[in-house]
Amino acid sequence: MRVLAPRATKNNYWGMDESLWQFALKAFVTLILVVDPLGVAPNFVALTSQFSTLERKQTLRRALIVAFAVTLFFLLCGRWLLSYLGVTVHAFAISGGILLFVAAWPMLFGHRPGLQAPENGTQSTVGEDIAVFPLAIPLLSGPGTITTVLLLTHQPNADIARMTVLAAIVAMVFMIAWCVLYAADRIMTRLGEGKVRILTRVLGIILAALAVQFVLNGIAGFYDSLADRTAN
Repeated sequence: MRVLAPRATKNNYWGMDESLWQFALKAFVTLILVVDPLGVAPNFVALTSQFSTLERKQTLRRALIVAFAVTLFFLLCGRWLLSYLGVTVHAFAISGGILLFVAAWPMLFGHRPGLQAPENGTQSTVGEDIAVFPLAIPLLSGPGTITTVLLLTHQPNADIARMTVLAAIVAMVFMIAWCVLYAADRIMTRLGEGKVRILTRVLGIILAALAVQFVLNGIAGFYDSLADRTAN
């Protein structure tokens, strides 16, 4: 009987299997929801209302560079840090999922997540660069963003290919954030604050579902590890 060779499928197209595409999609959706550039737009407009066009562009550029650098640091070093502290994948998946759910909860009511909202309102203190605080930290790269990156890197199947894809996705998300915030005035004028709040609620529902899934994955993984340990 002749044995037919397996036919090439879309799953290994471009040398990447389906699980890597799923990882990329999950990473992009989660990060774009957590960074939430559309939700940051009203804060950005308020913070830079007294700035000239050139000052606004410079502030936006500095904010995104700082936010990207902070996120990239945790992407590269976060996994090592958690391993050094003895934090398991399952423990961090559960705690990170809970933290993301806390971030998603205020979004359901049309507000910025409390974990990423400026502590002192929308105005920065005198002499403080608003590009660093509150725009870069915590609006763009706050606890929610850092937690998401750590969750995605601290996984059993996190290899060099996934880390490379994740770094590219982080860069893509902040490029999208730059485009949205650059046109923040026009977006706010066209959509209005009411539509932005409605969209924020929808994004909050999706983020909450992703957060619950992280928790369920952590619980399932922990249960499987206990079962394997008992069997051995």
